[in-house]
Amino acid sequence: MGQQFGRQSWAEPWKIKMVEPLRMLTREERVDALQEAGFNTFLLPSEAVYIDLLTDSGTSAMSDRQWAGMMLGDEAYAGSRNYYRLEEAVREHYGYTHIVPTHQGRGAEHLLSQVLIEPGQLVPGNMYFTTTRLHQELAGGSFVDVIIDEAHDPASLHPFKGNVDLGKLEDLIRREGAARVAYVSLAGTVNMAGGQPVSMENVRALRSLCDRYDVPLYLDATRMVENAFFIQEREPGFGDWSIARILKSFCSYTDGAWMSAKKDNLVNIGGWLAVNDPAVFDELRNLVVVYEGLHTYGGLAGRDMEAMAIGISEAVADDYVRARIGQVRYLGDLLTDWGIPIVLPIGGHAIFLDARRFYDHLPQDEFPAQTLAAELYLDSGVRAMERGIASAGRDPVTGDHHRPRLELTRLTIPRRVYTQAHMDVVAESVNRVHEVREATRGLRMTHEPKYLRFFQARFERL
Repeated sequence: MGQQFGRQSWAEPWKIKMVEPLRMLTREERVDALQEAGFNTFLLPSEAVYIDLLTDSGTSAMSDRQWAGMMLGDEAYAGSRNYYRLEEAVREHYGYTHIVPTHQGRGAEHLLSQVLIEPGQLVPGNMYFTTTRLHQELAGGSFVDVIIDEAHDPASLHPFKGNVDLGKLEDLIRREGAARVAYVSLAGTVNMAGGQPVSMENVRALRSLCDRYDVPLYLDATRMVENAFFIQEREPGFGDWSIARILKSFCSYTDGAWMSAKKDNLVNIGGWLAVNDPAVFDELRNLVVVYEGLHTYGGLAGRDMEAMAIGISEAVADDYVRARIGQVRYLGDLLTDWGIPIVLPIGGHAIFLDARRFYDHLPQDEFPAQTLAAELYLDSGVRAMERGIASAGRDPVTGDHHRPRLELTRLTIPRRVYTQAHMDVVAESVNRVHEVREATRGLRMTHEPKYLRFFQARFERL
C-alpha cells in the first residue's frame, strides 16, 4: 500500500506502556484561569492545561530502563556509585575529563560564571539565553552577541543559523583585548534563534580562533544531540556518521560544557558541568559544595544521577533522534502549509511562531508574543511560552527594554510524550487564532520582577 501511494511512513521507536489522563477546561474556565494567572502561561496550574508545550525542560517521559535504574540509587552522601556511572557516561558520549553534577543547568551556569568571569569582562556568544546571560551579569560580566546576522531573520533558510560570526568575534577581541574576554559562550541549537544549529566547520574554525588569542571556549550542550542530527543531515561529510560520533567530535573542540540534563539527557531534574582543565575543575569542585552539595552529588539524589546516566546513552540513538525531530517537523509542516509565519528552517526542539508577523498591527511594547501565548491557551488549552521582549528583559545600564529583532512564541515539544494527534490539535488551534488575529489586542505589564521577569510577570489586556 505504501508503494502504491508513493510514501513511506515512520513511527516512534518506542511504545506506550503508561498513560496520564488529560482534561480540557471549558472556555469560561480557561478565561478565569488566564486572568488569575495575569495572562502569563508560566503562572497557570498544570491541571488547567490540556496540551503542555511550555517547555521541553524536565517534561520528557523516562524509559522503563531509567525507571528501573531509579531503584538502584545509592543515596550515600559521599562517593555514590551513581556519580561514577554519570561520570563514565559523560566521558563516553561527550568526551570531557572532569564532571561536576548540579541540580539543573542554571546551577552549572552559575558555577562556571563565578569561576571564569572577572568583573568588567565580556562574554561573547551566539545569541543570549535568559538564565545564562543573567548569571554572567551577576558575576560582573557583559554578554556580547556575535551570532551570524541570518539568525535574527526568521525567514532566512541558512542551514546553520546558530553559527558564530568569526569576523564579529575577532573584531571584538582585537578592539577590547583578549584579556577582557572571559570565554566564548557557544550554544548548540540556539534556543532564542528558534533552535538553530551550529556546524562542525564553524566550531572547528572557532576553536582555531580562540587558540590564536588564548581565549577559552565553553559549550552549552543542553540540546547538542539535536545539533548533531542537523550536522548529520545538512553538512557534507557527516551523512554516514552516527549521532554519538558527531556529538563527541563536536565537543572535542571545546574546553568544557554545561548541561541542563532535563532536555537531551531525558530526565525530570538534573544537570552537570564538565571541563578538561584540572585547575578549573578544582575551583568548580570546591564552589559546588557551597551552592549545590558535595562534588559527588551536586544537589541530586543518587537515583537521579542513575537515570541521567542511562538517559545520556538513550538520547544518542539515531532512530530516537530522528523520530524526536520528525515530530517537531510534522507540526511545523502543518503550520507552513496553512501560511502560519514561523521561524525557518524548523529547529530541533520547538516550533517558534513569528509573533511579529502574526500580529503585525501590535507594537513590540504591547508584547505580541505574550499575547499569542495567551490567545492559544484561551482557544484550546494549549500552553506555549513567550520568547520576545518580555524574555529579553531590561538593559542593566539604561534600564530600558532589550528589544530583540525576534519576537517569538514557542511551542516546545516534550520528548516521548505526545502523539501526532496532539500535534494536529495544536496546529488547528494556531490556525484558528491566526484567522482572527486582526481583532486581537495586546497586553500591558502590570507586575515586573527584578530578575528573569518572564517567569513571574503579570499582564492585563489593553
